[in-house]
Amino acid sequence: MEQPKNKALEWIKSLLVALILALFIRTFIVQAYKIPSGSMIPTLLVGDYILVNKLAYGIKNPFKNDFLYFRRLPKRQEVVVFTYPLNKKLDFIKRVIGLPGDTVEIVNKKVYVNGKLLKEPYVRFTDPTIYPRDVSPRDNFGPVKVPPGHLFVLGDNRDESYDSRFWGFVPISNLKGRAVIIYFSWDPVHHRPRLRRIGKLIH
Repeated sequence: MEQPKNKALEWIKSLLVALILALFIRTFIVQAYKIPSGSMIPTLLVGDYILVNKLAYGIKNPFKNDFLYFRRLPKRQEVVVFTYPLNKKLDFIKRVIGLPGDTVEIVNKKVYVNGKLLKEPYVRFTDPTIYPRDVSPRDNFGPVKVPPGHLFVLGDNRDESYDSRFWGFVPISNLKGRAVIIYFSWDPVHHRPRLRRIGKLIH
């Protein structure tokens, strides 16, 4: 008959293995995030819980804000999570608009990349006012050339997003991964789950 002490040791070993595996997965493979703000509406809502593929662009160094192995650049219009350049303690989620070497310009809320109008079916506008560039960079911006090793990002809720128009470019080394799927969604206003959003892929 197995001794209680041996059973306790086996239970502790199993728990440790599970914890190590979970830590490994969170560090290198996939991580869960909760959406706290409305800057990505309508793609992502406040209360959405998402999974981020941390291997999409390479293998991150767990000890510093860089890659051990960099596999590829994000594709234009992919939704990415990254370390906010002005505060390393914060993670932001935005859509990639400009890649290294691209020229980005915003004219009356319309985005042009390398002189071509970017089709953006995901964008939402909440304010019909158009500010001139000497008042605010929100609606008229640039042109700017994205420097090597950096990205230009924007929120889908374009009039309500704090993004590259205001604080600049994102170093590629700050990338955490690509947003993949909504695995749960909670409506903070009506205090109930949004069942239709569960399992929705993020495009």
